[in-house]
Amino acid sequence: MAKIILISGGARSGKSNFAEQYALNTTGDWLYLSTCPTTQDPEMVERIAEHKKRRLGRGWQTKEEEIRLAATLTALPSLTNILIDCLTMWISNLLLAADGRLSEIEITKRCSKLLNACRLRTGTHIMVSGEVGSGIVPENDLARRYRDLLGRCNQIIAAEADEVFLVSCGIPIQIK
Repeated sequence: MAKIILISGGARSGKSNFAEQYALNTTGDWLYLSTCPTTQDPEMVERIAEHKKRRLGRGWQTKEEEIRLAATLTALPSLTNILIDCLTMWISNLLLAADGRLSEIEITKRCSKLLNACRLRTGTHIMVSGEVGSGIVPENDLARRYRDLLGRCNQIIAAEADEVFLVSCGIPIQIK
């Protein structure tokens, strides 16, 4: 049975760096499963390149999947450890694919499928996610829906995770 770890934090808090370091201190092969769409603005292209550069020469394999995380995990070799970066972008991708019409019930189903796919595997599964609920209430419906859906996703994953970390100012704090 897999070990599931959720690492959350605010924007630029150091959560991805911590996730990668945690992974490298764990034995076995690692696959970096990126949920970020590859066709983004120039600034996002630069961020993606920086993430890839950080992993270069450190034994990482990389796979990109924007939406079908559970199906992707099911198709991978069971002995591979997985770092999913990130659930924040995954929820955004799902919301945009549904033209903004995505319910918490659907997110609950998707998160449950993701957790089930992890539990059927061996190894360690680290999921990175943003903590967006600590800020102001967004002014528009789509942004509020996104915040709520990501909050629901984080709660579902955290409830089932073996370990949960919150990263603030580059400092990881284990909360479960």
